[in-house]
Amino acid sequence: MRFDTLTDRYVASLIATPLLATLVIAAMLLTLDKMLRLFDFVVSEGGPVSVVWRMLANLIPEYMSLGIPIGLMLGCLLAFRRLALSSELDVFRAVGMSYGRLLRVPYYYAIALAALNLAIVGFIQPYSRYAYEGLRFELRSGALGASIKVGEFTKLGKRMTIRVESSREGGRELSGIFVMTESKDGKSLAVTAEHGQFLATDDPDTIILRLQKGVLVHDAPNYREPRVLQFEGHDLPIDLPKMEAFRQRGGKDLEMTMPELVVIAHKDGTSAKQKAQFRAEFHFRLVEVATMFLLPMLALALAVPPKRSSSALGVFLSIVMIVTQHKINEYAASVAALGRIDPLLALWIPFLAFAGLVWWMYRTIAHVPGGQPIGALERGADKAFKAVGRWVRLGRKEAA
Repeated sequence: MRFDTLTDRYVASLIATPLLATLVIAAMLLTLDKMLRLFDFVVSEGGPVSVVWRMLANLIPEYMSLGIPIGLMLGCLLAFRRLALSSELDVFRAVGMSYGRLLRVPYYYAIALAALNLAIVGFIQPYSRYAYEGLRFELRSGALGASIKVGEFTKLGKRMTIRVESSREGGRELSGIFVMTESKDGKSLAVTAEHGQFLATDDPDTIILRLQKGVLVHDAPNYREPRVLQFEGHDLPIDLPKMEAFRQRGGKDLEMTMPELVVIAHKDGTSAKQKAQFRAEFHFRLVEVATMFLLPMLALALAVPPKRSSSALGVFLSIVMIVTQHKINEYAASVAALGRIDPLLALWIPFLAFAGLVWWMYRTIAHVPGGQPIGALERGADKAFKAVGRWVRLGRKEAA
């Protein structure tokens, strides 16, 4: 970004602080909310707590794609609001600087952040989403390590069951062990042992359960009676589910890059339902990025309050409008994914309607003398607050 004048640098600095603060706060709130649920999920699956941080890291691109538009909106809005409340905006206007000229720096931010968001939703997020789903698969299948719940029968793979009476040192020292395995040819192995521990091997898909002081019962269809063996030490290999068993990336449209969505949507072998899903996802991402180019104008229209007013109604409306637009896009994409309506119509018509509203609001503030697009709402809100204040004071007098 190149800022030609001191004014540009000043406006850029005003935008940067609330923009970065909004991104950090939004990321922290979304991460904290998800972190609590991930801890519950990981603990219920018996996995290591460290995997929570890996899962959260793979969710950061998704949270960034949600936080960047809000950060751009609030950054521009709070910057122009500060200029308006301090009368600096009047000074800029008095020296001949138009609103269009003042929007130059916000549009520098908008172009840079839109390009970043396009890279995130178009290319980075699909891979991070796939990695996140892969970690979920590993937890559910046990590929992150054997997770033993004390006092319960735990399945390790499809043909092994284990129960442990007590566990110490983070699961490394086990006591009161029962293991039951079955093979496809009907052979079975039942083992009881006083103590045991899990040991890693050179093969990441296999671990060793080293048992001490126990009894092994081996049975097979061709045995006349089960074979019983007492042992002081016995190593039992356990095969963990291989990562290759997890599906390939692209099992869901959220895991496909934007070029992949276009290619697969136009493939001859793709079903009509899948084509609708892929096209809806492609246009949804594109509309979300395109909406960012409307935010500087919307921020300016909502940032400037009527004269002799310091109401923050514009800040509230900005958040409501951008969230509502996002939810409309999500609903339109879900309807288009069902094949009920063409994604071009479902997603771009609401976008054009929103763009028309934003242009009207900007034109009113920038080119209509004394224009104030939210002036009526400001006056209505002011009257409502005053009415509530009178009602509260009247209630206090009656109580006294």
